[in-house]
Amino acid sequence: MKQIILIVLGILISSFSFGQTENTISKNVANILFEKTKDLPENTEFSIAFIINDKVSYYGFKRVNDTIDYTENSKKVFEIGSITKVFTSTILANFVLDQKIGINNPIQDYFDFPLKNQQIKVIQLANHTSGLPRLPSNLNLREVDQSNPYNEYNEDKLKDYLTNELELDSLAGSNYEYSNLGAGILGFLLEIQAGSDYETLLKKYITEKYGMNNTTTNIKKVQENLIKGRDSIGNETSNWNLNALMGAGGILSNVEDLAKFTIAQFNTGNKELALTRKSTFEIPKYRMEVGLAWNIIKPEPKLTWYMHNGGTGGYSSIMAMDTENKIGIIILSNVSSFHNKARNIDQLCLGLMQNQYKK
Repeated sequence: MKQIILIVLGILISSFSFGQTENTISKNVANILFEKTKDLPENTEFSIAFIINDKVSYYGFKRVNDTIDYTENSKKVFEIGSITKVFTSTILANFVLDQKIGINNPIQDYFDFPLKNQQIKVIQLANHTSGLPRLPSNLNLREVDQSNPYNEYNEDKLKDYLTNELELDSLAGSNYEYSNLGAGILGFLLEIQAGSDYETLLKKYITEKYGMNNTTTNIKKVQENLIKGRDSIGNETSNWNLNALMGAGGILSNVEDLAKFTIAQFNTGNKELALTRKSTFEIPKYRMEVGLAWNIIKPEPKLTWYMHNGGTGGYSSIMAMDTENKIGIIILSNVSSFHNKARNIDQLCLGLMQNQYKK
């Protein structure tokens, strides 16, 4: 199998050109792709955007019969999972700059019903320092449809949690504890404050502004271009509906749209995007900092990368960028986040980011 894949990669190295440019894939890039995808399931599909300055190159491939075949999929849509949190924080940044929300205010200020615990501040929902658990206590994953686990978790259940069950695992503001619940509550808070649903906010503050026509929480809008998700053993699986926790992971998009969003980050005059990247908390344990959702790492003393990954039952994704040097990598795939090699997607992104500096 390895020999067959290497032969196909060799063909791609010599003949493949990216969507918007005429750059061919280097042998180094091909080797990185092979090493990180060789153990993934049949029919796994990847859509990758390479960004340098305002130029984007696209590369798509699919594993078929133990080979890697080229496919044009830059317009194809995938679930992006927790990359959604970056968008939720971007909406928040707009609200902060418009003085509609005080980022250091208690979240109780923005709910018209009493919360059981009133310690949490808005910023702590965005940077995972709220002390909230990963998921709400009134969502029992053992009792739900495993292929669409959040589908029944509606607004009433979230309100009930906030009113009657909200308990913290640690003192708010003291520790970094990744929480899908916290990001979901943030999205809900933004909806209440605006009197609009999440999809409307996404369109108003992000997708219309940056021309991202295939980025949405409404799967019906992108059904024709949707790549089917695959479960941990490679079989087709259902898409996820995040329902009341939409702000934590409910967006679908493609690399073409996410490239536009990445290039917008290179604009130093864009205040709301700059606010999302501003460091808000240091995490020595992981040798990183966190902004409003963005993870901030320094692979070398003079380099700063902003990153976020995502995963659902049928997809894994990641985007990373260096805004100073105007470099970025976006990877969308239909590799389940529950596959035992799903972390290879992150490693692939890191390897490709490093390779960008050699151009």
